[in-house]
Amino acid sequence: MTATTLRVLIVDDEPLARARLRALLEAQPGVQVIGEAGDGETALSACDAEAPELVLLDITMPGIDGLETARRLGALQSRPAIVFCTAFDAHALSAFEAQALDYLVKPVRGERLAAALDKVRTFLAGRARQQDGAPAGPPRSHLCARLRGSLRLIAIEDIRYLQADEKYVVVHHARGEDLIEESLKSLEAEFPTRFIRIHRNCLVARDEIVELQRAPDGQVHAVLRNVATPLEVSRRCLSQLRDTLRHL
Repeated sequence: MTATTLRVLIVDDEPLARARLRALLEAQPGVQVIGEAGDGETALSACDAEAPELVLLDITMPGIDGLETARRLGALQSRPAIVFCTAFDAHALSAFEAQALDYLVKPVRGERLAAALDKVRTFLAGRARQQDGAPAGPPRSHLCARLRGSLRLIAIEDIRYLQADEKYVVVHHARGEDLIEESLKSLEAEFPTRFIRIHRNCLVARDEIVELQRAPDGQVHAVLRNVATPLEVSRRCLSQLRDTLRHL
């Protein structure tokens, strides 16, 4: 065993699928399969006990599905990298990259698995450097919204504004609007040059702002280029917003 050994948990409700993945993984150098799970709850318990670096995760499983399992794993302090193993069609697969590092189509091919493992190792090395104080990697190019069990990618450049709505955030973009399960605070931190806060519950794309308008009652609104209704600006955010607009 070396320091570079990748600890992997296999999660799939089909024993034959797990056996095939185990055989493929054991043929790869520097990989240790630390366990298997046949459902999401068991996977979460295994991750808590064994702390794998990578989870190979099926989508359709009894109990909580792979998407929900991935969401819960993402909340762990030492969250593992996730690679989906799925039989979904190509359109759906393209969406998973917003939440996982890669996806593998069943039946999994050895060379495709090797490429996914390389991607995971690169990700883990980058995360380790970041934890040691090195600069973080580039922000995501897309957000991911769940739609009745499937996923939709939303390009960051297409987003006009984001508005908190209870436990969700509504993403208003060029093709309409979608709900995501992320916080405004984390999005503001990840995309500081793209979005600016105009209210405690609203971030807007900087390049969408046309002007600020003051109503007769003194309330200030931001007029956005592609949004029909001006958005309310809080007094707390107004000063920083004005300073930003001066330098655009």
